[in-house]
Amino acid sequence: MINKFDSLFAGHVDIENVGYGGIPVNERRYSNEYLATVFDKTEAMARLTDRLGYDTFWMAEHHFQHEGYECIPNLLMLAVHLAHQTRRLKIGCGFNIAPMWHPLRLAEDFAMADILTGGRVRFGVGRGYHTREVETFGAPLMDQVANRELFEEQVELIFKAFDNERFSHEGKYYTVPARVPYRGYDLKELTLVPRPLRRPVECWQPIQGGTTRAIEFMAKHGIKGLIGGGAAEGGATHNLMLAWQEAHRKQGMELELGERLCVGFHCYIAPSQEQGIREAGKYYEENLKMFGELRLVRALSDEQIAIMRDPKRAPFAKLPRIEDGIKAGGVLCGPAEQIIEQLKALERRYPGLDRVLVQEWVGVPKSVCLEQIERFATEVMPAFEKARVAEPALA
Repeated sequence: MINKFDSLFAGHVDIENVGYGGIPVNERRYSNEYLATVFDKTEAMARLTDRLGYDTFWMAEHHFQHEGYECIPNLLMLAVHLAHQTRRLKIGCGFNIAPMWHPLRLAEDFAMADILTGGRVRFGVGRGYHTREVETFGAPLMDQVANRELFEEQVELIFKAFDNERFSHEGKYYTVPARVPYRGYDLKELTLVPRPLRRPVECWQPIQGGTTRAIEFMAKHGIKGLIGGGAAEGGATHNLMLAWQEAHRKQGMELELGERLCVGFHCYIAPSQEQGIREAGKYYEENLKMFGELRLVRALSDEQIAIMRDPKRAPFAKLPRIEDGIKAGGVLCGPAEQIIEQLKALERRYPGLDRVLVQEWVGVPKSVCLEQIERFATEVMPAFEKARVAEPALA
């Protein structure tokens, strides 16, 4: 039964002239002062989601994006700040990109955030998808095999550090501790100081391709999964749900369909679907311009990606539109009662699913983000009786 609603903000500043006919992605550049407005925007969204009864406010870690799309480089630092601006909202790391960290630094920083916020930070890890970010930090991404090997060893090391008062590790990428003399003895083990107070640590990871290896790794380590792109009836998402169930069965766990998962949607509430399409279509297109070139939209051809760089050709070319996203099940668009029914249908198909995430596209201005957060909370969430309810604004 769906009883928890989350919001995701990837960290974009307000962006002008969006859509296929707007400014090309690679031509966007903003001043340092303007890029820093992402923090005021984030704080306003977090305070509102807290007051309106959302469970978790997720943010994404990214670097070097002068284009203004994803501008939060340190989730844990910002999470600690937001925890002091809110009452009970959980702040989600969606996600710490492990290959850009030393795993023990990431483990230490999360442990501090866990303690300082009274357990209100949700831990999350990912492999990354921007070569400019990951490779610049000295980790592989173009070599996907090496990227996955590194990521898996990092996660294993992080959990060793979380779960054991004393630990050591020897793998392909890390030997921990360093084999050095220390205070008159040979160093053979370490203790993470501090360790998280709340253990085992609840960890989340995005599910992209949904390979057997990836899903079985998550099941082995008890990692929960976030499925982006919604869930149309049948198709790839349903097959992923079955694979998820089977991977946990191999670990001796019997799950209901949808259990230990969250399904994410882009969402836009409007009096009618037609009006929603008119208002939100440009944001859908900007999102595709940004993410399509990163090969996160597998259906796009090289020709389509090239066309999206040209604002003169793109508006008239055969490119995906918001109507396609709605049909594919990844976009909730229209009146609240229609969105409620779509989510109720999802709930009936996957009885173990208890969490849904809604997010805005990159390019949506602050005022619209706040309006949509409030509309979803007041018009959709009350239909799910066990979801949290709004509380008075902070004085």
